[in-house]
Amino acid sequence: MEQVFLARHGESEFSVRGLTNGDPRVECPLTEAGREQARRLGEHLATTPIDLCVVSEFQRAQETADVALVGREVLRLVLPDLNDIRFGEFEGRPLTEYRHWARSHSPEEPAPGGGDSRVETVRRYVRAYRTILAGPERTILVVAHGLPVRYVLDSLAGRLPAPAVERVPYAEPFPVGADELRAAVDRLEAWSQAPSWSA
Repeated sequence: MEQVFLARHGESEFSVRGLTNGDPRVECPLTEAGREQARRLGEHLATTPIDLCVVSEFQRAQETADVALVGREVLRLVLPDLNDIRFGEFEGRPLTEYRHWARSHSPEEPAPGGGDSRVETVRRYVRAYRTILAGPERTILVVAHGLPVRYVLDSLAGRLPAPAVERVPYAEPFPVGADELRAAVDRLEAWSQAPSWSA
């Protein structure tokens, strides 16, 4: 891999209402605005050779990729390790409720009701990005969720994972070189070995 474009999915029926969805079995399509965002993503990358598109298991990520790459023959890889965080009892509830819980709990504590801990989620993302980095494709488009994109961008800026992070714009591509991605993933992996929320 030489370069990756990281993109969050377009606006979905859940995200427009500020609700969580961490279960890929739950149907959650893009809104019309989300489909337009995906079309603009495709326009932005129209002249860029894409050797592989990596997506999570979620409908909103795969639909974004479908719209963005319509008419192009691009290999597709589904990586469950890129899935959004499992929210447990917060599933389908306002994201603000989950964020309130996360701020007052350790990154090692799973969300109640069978959810993920943040450190488990970071470790999943590290595995996913290691898989991407090891691939033979030169240019890769990753369409996933806010957290896996934000964690890489923050890591590149020297920021550690936090309980609530800045939102990633819908369907906007962030180009990252292989060396940059490797360094960001190394930092995330180091944090996951001794996780704590920064002050």
